[in-house]
Amino acid sequence: MNQEVAFPARLDTEVGGGKLPAESITIRDLRFLRGAKPQRWWLGGDPVATAWFTSLSATFPRGEAFFIEAVKAHREGVPPQLAEEIRKFVVQEVNHSREHLALNRIAEDSGYDLTGIDRHVSELLGQLKGRPVILDLASTMALEHFTAMMAHEFLAHPEHLAGGDAEVMALWRWHAIEEIEHKAVAYDTWLHATREWSRWKRWRIKSLLMLLVTKNFLTHRINDALGLLAQDGITGSVAKRRLIRFLLWQPGVLRRIFPSWLAYFLPGFHPWNTDDRSLIAQAERDLAARSA
Repeated sequence: MNQEVAFPARLDTEVGGGKLPAESITIRDLRFLRGAKPQRWWLGGDPVATAWFTSLSATFPRGEAFFIEAVKAHREGVPPQLAEEIRKFVVQEVNHSREHLALNRIAEDSGYDLTGIDRHVSELLGQLKGRPVILDLASTMALEHFTAMMAHEFLAHPEHLAGGDAEVMALWRWHAIEEIEHKAVAYDTWLHATREWSRWKRWRIKSLLMLLVTKNFLTHRINDALGLLAQDGITGSVAKRRLIRFLLWQPGVLRRIFPSWLAYFLPGFHPWNTDDRSLIAQAERDLAARSA
């Protein structure tokens, strides 16, 4: 099922120069890994790469449910085009959760215990209950920027997914496509929800939340990946060195996304200041070849 809707016009002059690209959000109701049995280390036989991606996947079902609720809480009164984008964002995120549940089951079937990661995510989200919902939206747009940055890297630099199980890699490419497509939905919802704030207040809150999100995201995902490596018998300084090398050197996703992370704090930032639609086109051709 494919449905498309054009991105809305930018919501105020605080975001960068020019208009949003004439792009669309497309719902691709695809299924992956049904009946598949990838090897335990499905990313090039590399336990470190597999642990990092599995640490991400294990958080997606609960995390994306949080994103959905944070955005939906602020959809009342938004412009019609943004309302439709929020609807499509919700459908995409629901589909992502469904497919990552399938990937997580495969990880568990291969012997990994993901219950600790899931429990920790649940506990962290439980601690947020009762705080102002606008902070949930600010956290969501910060995390959506993280997912968009990593999606860009995974599609722009094939070495991130090199040697991986074909079906698992198709899932990650599909997810990356849609993260790029809807990368501005939470941000534009924030612009509407905070339209009566001063520019200084808006910048201060979004920047503080990004710093907090960054600290928590990196701390928890690295600890989760190290926990998965420990289940493979890779522990201590050896595990830490190998994971740091993977994240910062080769292929170095965290090193590569650092300039885009810094851009979030600049005046005039908007997710579509980086126009990476060409990555979507190429990845869609790869997905089409999968089903041909």
